[in-house]
Amino acid sequence: MISPRLPEQPSLEAALRQIAIFSDLTDDQLRWFASSGEELRLAPGEALLHEGDPADALFVLLEGEMRGRRENGGGDGPAFVGRAGEVTGMLPFSRMTTFSLTARATAPSWILRLHKDHFPEMLERIPKLLPRLVGVLADRIREYSRAEQQRDKLSALGKLSAGLAHELNNPASAAGRAAEGLREYMRELRRINKLLDETSLSCEERSSLASLEEHLLDQLASATPRDALEQSDLEEELVSWLNRRSIPNAPRLASGLIEAGVDRAALEKLGAKFRGEVLSRILSRVVSSVGAERLTREIEASTGRISELVRAIKEYTYMDQAPEQEVDVHRGIESTLTMLKFRLKHGVDVKRDFDPALPRVFAHGSELNQIWTNLIDNAIDAMGGKGELRIRTSRELDFLLVEIIDNGPGIPDSVKPHIFEPFFTTKGVGEGTGMGLDTVYRIVRSHRGEISVDSKPGRTSFQVRLPLKA
Repeated sequence: MISPRLPEQPSLEAALRQIAIFSDLTDDQLRWFASSGEELRLAPGEALLHEGDPADALFVLLEGEMRGRRENGGGDGPAFVGRAGEVTGMLPFSRMTTFSLTARATAPSWILRLHKDHFPEMLERIPKLLPRLVGVLADRIREYSRAEQQRDKLSALGKLSAGLAHELNNPASAAGRAAEGLREYMRELRRINKLLDETSLSCEERSSLASLEEHLLDQLASATPRDALEQSDLEEELVSWLNRRSIPNAPRLASGLIEAGVDRAALEKLGAKFRGEVLSRILSRVVSSVGAERLTREIEASTGRISELVRAIKEYTYMDQAPEQEVDVHRGIESTLTMLKFRLKHGVDVKRDFDPALPRVFAHGSELNQIWTNLIDNAIDAMGGKGELRIRTSRELDFLLVEIIDNGPGIPDSVKPHIFEPFFTTKGVGEGTGMGLDTVYRIVRSHRGEISVDSKPGRTSFQVRLPLKA
């Protein structure tokens, strides 16, 4: 019996020739490359390199597949995938010093490892590899930048979403509570009105009661809140007055009457016209009718706040609008401030110095809002969440100028030259990717504008200039 013949393993030189950047090399060049490297065979799950290892070698993936991710401190999914035919690892002119990922084989893999000590000789013997490996490096930087930019956008979106959820939850909860209280007041009103209908009130008494309620409703909007001590003293005074006249539920009625704006003088007038059970019913009606009006206004204010936030979201994202159009910069800044209100309300005082005669600019509105979001967010961080944020707009020749100014500690001179560089950040680990100001810079430049910064302790000003002509 003749055993089936197994396919022969290709030679290292033949396997290298199947890869695009090595395909046209001479036999001598391939032979040198193959003999200078170290062959590695990895089973699925085996590590090619570990996070933190020195970046000291180039890897050619001849067969199989590799996946890299951060394993120290918890990974957040695959960070890169390397497949047969690709070149990865340390490349000539790369500034990488350590590997930031752990790479493991996901299939039986055949890899050639070339130590960086061979790079000078490699580029001398095979000069055509230089532009090809630089191209690989450029592609890798571009892909990494794109991934980090996406991550930065998702991070910013996550913060905005969390803040908006909190901002929407507050008025929604308030409206829900007010609606529940309104239901109770309306139920009490129906009960009291039925009892009053059974009471033989004269037309004059009914008119007097209606006038009192109208007066209380009119002054409801302008009523100033009392401090806790004054409220307590008034409640005690009204409870005593009600108890002397044997009015049931005196503490509850007293609290409601004070909220309705009924003071001792008003009670004396009512007490002179009505007596006993009739007075108790009239006071209950006053409390319920004014309370219902107050809760109705609370619901109106809460739902108005929700509508305002929804409008701000639509304006911020330019939903259902053309991507490029004439943009009112002031409206964009205001919608951005609304979106960031959850960060501003803990101690940031916003000062607006807007030029009302400023013309519109032809731009991508949602991209401009990204600029304002990043600059305002950075200013809040710089001030530690408390301070004065000044936003100024003006016309400067053929440019529209927007200045974002904070009174934080300022930017050190050593940092200023690098703040618009990709991945540069002064924040702690996990607090920023270093893509925010790079994103700002790219958007400004794509609109043919300019961005600059002036900074000293107590005053940092980012200046964005956008051309007024399309």
